[in-house]
Amino acid sequence: MLTLADGHVGPLVTVIVRTKNSRDTIAQALNGLFSQTFQDFELLVVDSGSTDGTLDVVSSYPCEILRIEAHEYYPGPVLNRAIARSATPVVVLQNSDVVPLGVHALERLLEPLRSGRAQASFARQRPRPEAHTWVRADYERAFPAQGPAPAWLPYSLPLAAMLKSSWLDQPFYDDAWGSEDTEWGTRARERGIRIEYVPEAEVMHSHNYTLAQLYGRRFIEGEADAFIVPRPHSALATLGRLAGSLKSDLEAHLKAGDLRGILASPGRRAVYHWAYHKGRRLGERRARTGDRDASTGQKVVLDRYEA
Repeated sequence: MLTLADGHVGPLVTVIVRTKNSRDTIAQALNGLFSQTFQDFELLVVDSGSTDGTLDVVSSYPCEILRIEAHEYYPGPVLNRAIARSATPVVVLQNSDVVPLGVHALERLLEPLRSGRAQASFARQRPRPEAHTWVRADYERAFPAQGPAPAWLPYSLPLAAMLKSSWLDQPFYDDAWGSEDTEWGTRARERGIRIEYVPEAEVMHSHNYTLAQLYGRRFIEGEADAFIVPRPHSALATLGRLAGSLKSDLEAHLKAGDLRGILASPGRRAVYHWAYHKGRRLGERRARTGDRDASTGQKVVLDRYEA
C-alpha cells in the first residue's frame, strides 16, 4: 500500500484519463484499471466533446467527468487544469486506449514513488496484436524489457505517475500542441527530478497510423522539439535520419518476412520525416518571433485524425 508521511486522508491517487470519441477502446482501458490490485484511487475523466457514446461507457464507472469543448483541447494546459483539480498526493495519467497488462501494472508503476527512489515513473508499452512490423520495431527500441529507457525518451504519458508536488514545481508547458510528456521529462531531468522507467509495469498501446495521421503526429513532434531541444535543425539532418530509419525498417521487415512492409517503408518514412521537418520549421519560427499561438499544430493533427 502506498503511504505518505503527510497524514493525507482519502484516496492517494487520482487517475486522469483524457477522452474524445474513445468508445472502441475506453471500456477495455477502464476494465483494466479497475482490475488492478492497487485500488486506492479516484478517477477523473476529461472529455473534449465525445459524440460516439464514450461518456455512456465512462458513466458506468465511479468517476468525475470534466467536460471541455473540442477547440479548448491543448494537451499541456488541459493536463494542468485536470491535475489542479485533484486533491491527492499522486497523479496517474492513463490514455483512453491504454490497457494494463496484468493486475499489478499500477502497483508496479507506483513502487518507485512509494519507495522514494523517484518522483515520477512511466510504464513499458507493448504493441497491440495488429501492430505493423515497423511499429513493433519502434516500440522495441523505445520500451526495452529490461534496463532504462533510451535517453531520448525521458517520460511517456500513456501510463505514467508523478507526485503532485513535482507537478506543482513544474507544470506542463503550453508552447506547442504536442509532446507534453517529452518536454516535462526533459525539463524535469535538468531540474533534478528523478524519473524511473518501470519495464515491469506493462501496458498495451500502439497505433497503425494512416499517412495523414502520421503526418499530423510527426508535425506536432517537430514543432514541439523546437522548444524542447532548441538546437540547429537542417534539411540535411532530415535526410540523414530518413536514411537511418529506412535501414532499420529494412532490417526489421526482413527479419519478420514482411515484404509488403518493405515496399511501404520509403513512402511512409518520407512522410514521417518531412512532417517533422515542416513542424520543426514552424516551431523555430514561433520560438524566434515569440509567437504564442499553438493553434496551427492543433489544426494539423486534429484535421487528420477526424477526417
